Order: sequence, then C-alpha cells, then structure tokens
Amino acid sequence: MTTTAPAQLATLTEALQAFERGDHTVATLSTLARQQTTLLAALPPRYGEVLLNLLDRLESSALFSEESCSFSQKDLVTNLRMWADKARGVLEQP
Repeated sequence: MTTTAPAQLATLTEALQAFERGDHTVATLSTLARQQTTLLAALPPRYGEVLLNLLDRLESSALFSEESCSFSQKDLVTNLRMWADKARGVLEQP
C-alpha cells in the first residue's frame, strides 16, 4: 500500500474512475477508500467524516435500484469527485 497522502489520494481517484467505468464494484471502491488511512490522517477531521458518510450512502444505494433509493449513485460519485478535488487542494497548500 502507498504511504504518502498524495499517493493515496491518487489511488483513491483512480479507483473512483474505475468505478465510473464499471471496472470496480461499490464494495471494492468503498473498501479501498477506507484503507487510505495516511490520506485521512493528513486531512482535517471533517474530511474523514464526509468521506465515510458518502461511502455509507453509496453502499446503501447499491442495495436498491436507482428509482427506489433516496441516494443517487451519480450524485454521490459527483460528490466523491468533488471531495477528492478539495482534498487535493488541502494537500497542496504550503
């Protein structure tokens, strides 16, 4: 496993892209995201809370069809991309 926060963010971003292509399941993406402990430790605590919340909702959305679930997978993926962009900004600050 990679050990630097930027490397873990890159791993998470690649996994998100793989999920969007259909190459990863929700479970795979969620497990991988939760393993990026160095990344989460390098970010303010609220980032970890938001990421875990998004992952929980994404996992819940996978249990239902898009129509019967109150969480849109498309919207959650958009929010995960936004989370990654903001995390990148925090990591790049001097």
